[in-house]
Amino acid sequence: MNLTASNSSICYSINSPPFKYNHTVTSIKYSVTFSTLGLISNLFAFIVLLKSFQRTHSRSRSFFMVFLGGLVVTDFMGLLVTGSIVVSFYATQFNWRKIDPDCHFCNFMGMSMVFYGLCPLLLGAAMALERFIGINCPFVHSASVPRCRSISMVLAVWLFAGCIALLPLTGVGSYHIQMPGSWCFFNISHRGKDLAFSLIFSLVGLTCIFVSFLLNTVSVVTLIKVCCGPQKHQRRRDHEVEMMVQLILIMAIASVCWCPLLVFTAETVLSEASLRIRYLLLYIRFATWNQILDPWVYILFRRAVLKRLFPRLNWSRESIMKKYPSFSDSVRRFTRSSLGSTHAGKPEEPGRAPPSSLMPAPDAP
Repeated sequence: MNLTASNSSICYSINSPPFKYNHTVTSIKYSVTFSTLGLISNLFAFIVLLKSFQRTHSRSRSFFMVFLGGLVVTDFMGLLVTGSIVVSFYATQFNWRKIDPDCHFCNFMGMSMVFYGLCPLLLGAAMALERFIGINCPFVHSASVPRCRSISMVLAVWLFAGCIALLPLTGVGSYHIQMPGSWCFFNISHRGKDLAFSLIFSLVGLTCIFVSFLLNTVSVVTLIKVCCGPQKHQRRRDHEVEMMVQLILIMAIASVCWCPLLVFTAETVLSEASLRIRYLLLYIRFATWNQILDPWVYILFRRAVLKRLFPRLNWSRESIMKKYPSFSDSVRRFTRSSLGSTHAGKPEEPGRAPPSSLMPAPDAP
């Protein structure tokens, strides 16, 4: 084989098809079930999200829905692209070398795996940043963020993830066919530029999860402080609480589904250990669950749905504070000690709400 052919077929240099298939572990039924469930879930979530977006009058909520829409579209397309390739392989058991001698198709699937894998993590961090600004700096957020900017942020996330996915085509890393032969992914190795790309993928993902956790924690503490403040100075924050609950669940799902693969990737290349295919397949399936579970966060965890599921419960803030009177005092003491350092030594005037986050932001009509 000449040098040109060798370079163009680099995706087969480690694992060369055809493979011996183990249908007890990887079957078409498993792939079809996962793909179909995820596609239906995301399609249903997109329809519900679109109807809610048309009815909403809150600017902050419309911003959040744009990000949710971007997440749903990303998850849907990721399952559609990668799922169709995997299901086609199990249905026909095609030989990659015959249909893709130059590795174009393998590179496309590898880029899709990286792109649709990083996008939910990046979008989760962007959503956490948007909610952090919206809750802690409401006037700045309302005045400086037009509706079209949230769309631009989603597009910027897609562009950034796409640039990372293209790096192996520029020589930083490489895409290879993976066992059992149904998919392609970047080569997880401690050698050369494969090490660099493996660390980029892992560190970007872990950084997104850490940033989301940090920003969401501050936002939750601030929101609790707001909700437990003097009632007469409060504006209605039900939609903000709903958005934070959804965002925390999205972050938790992403952390559980993606951390094993991200940590496994970093550990493998840094320890210079050989790649354990069994664990790689297991962690990839964990990551796939993220695209299936994400849409159900918005489908189920909405006030309208919860009220229908539990009609006897009173979901108002006043009811909770009346039922648990000690909760308000405890939370107020906690938030005062954690967030009130900037106002230390300044006695609060009676009947006056703390500045900054307690001041209502004007919503656009």
